[in-house]
Amino acid sequence: MTRRLFGGLSALALFLAGPAPVPASTIQATAPAAQAPAPATQAAPLPKVFLFATGGTISNKVGGRLTVDELIASIPGLARRVSAAGEQFANTSSSALTLDQWLDLARRINARFASDRDLAGVVVTSGTDTLEELAYFLHLTVRDERPVVVVGSMRNPSTLGYEGAANLEDAFLTAAHPQSRGMGAMVVLNDEINSARDVTKNDALSLDTFGSGRYGVLGVVDGSGVTYYRKPLRRHSAASEFDVTAIKALPRVDVIMTYQGATGDVINAVVDAGAKGVILATAGAGATSGTQGAGIAYAVGKNVFVVTTTRTGSGRIAVRGGGAGGRGGGGRGAAGPIYRIAGDDLEPIKARILLMLAIATTTDGAAIQRMFSEY
Repeated sequence: MTRRLFGGLSALALFLAGPAPVPASTIQATAPAAQAPAPATQAAPLPKVFLFATGGTISNKVGGRLTVDELIASIPGLARRVSAAGEQFANTSSSALTLDQWLDLARRINARFASDRDLAGVVVTSGTDTLEELAYFLHLTVRDERPVVVVGSMRNPSTLGYEGAANLEDAFLTAAHPQSRGMGAMVVLNDEINSARDVTKNDALSLDTFGSGRYGVLGVVDGSGVTYYRKPLRRHSAASEFDVTAIKALPRVDVIMTYQGATGDVINAVVDAGAKGVILATAGAGATSGTQGAGIAYAVGKNVFVVTTTRTGSGRIAVRGGGAGGRGGGGRGAAGPIYRIAGDDLEPIKARILLMLAIATTTDGAAIQRMFSEY
């Protein structure tokens, strides 16, 4: 019994003491091999965006204008999302830019895209008064799939509530976004993305001044980034036939409005002054007034193209018999050259831009009518 008692106590002591220590040599033999540290992951390069600054309210501070470098520096944290660089193309009001400068800017953007295949997109700053005109011109003349984003602001940098930096940030993010390819030129202000073809300035002072009428925005820019809802279907950018390297100067084209009792001698005057085309901003769906019919006939007799548009802000001027658009005087139809053109749904100032490029490319009225039906 004594041996059994002591034997039981010995077993209890061993249990309470825990397992015997394992020799160090055994631990070294069974321990897992140390793993080499994983190689550091290389961050993807930031999208490259190039800014052409032309001036406008967005840069027009009291005592001087912001430079392209100052505009880029005004966007907090931009360097973490976009690789930005820029060029000071001009620094003036949008209405002071000349048509020759438009041509030069389009050439420079085309050259920039051609020389840098890694460039994601281009941003252009502009004054808002004629911003939609410049944007549509670039929409037709920058022949690349990569986007051109035109941006401005309604308040200047010295004004409380200046929104220029926020608009510029949205423009950079839009130009850098992969889904912006194929969208052509766009206008970005007030967190909205509009197609250059459709957008128009619709308020003299409001921050919410640009819109695309019944067609609506292409997309928006918000806290989650860039979101698109539709694409422009008319010809533009990479599909455009307008080659600015072959255009030395844009021809004169004037816009004349229809109003009650309008006189045709105004049309005569611009024709005599050297206009190669006239855009009629007609009443309703193409109605003229007063003696404008005689003025249209005078223009056509001088081989001047007359494009019928509407002053209403929306609606389409369709092609009628013989290729003539609208009423109040006929162009030559199937029996001769066409000088009366239907402007489709283009705003009068947009129709002027298309007609300038068209006349600089061809004098065939049928071809020009095709352009108004395609662009």
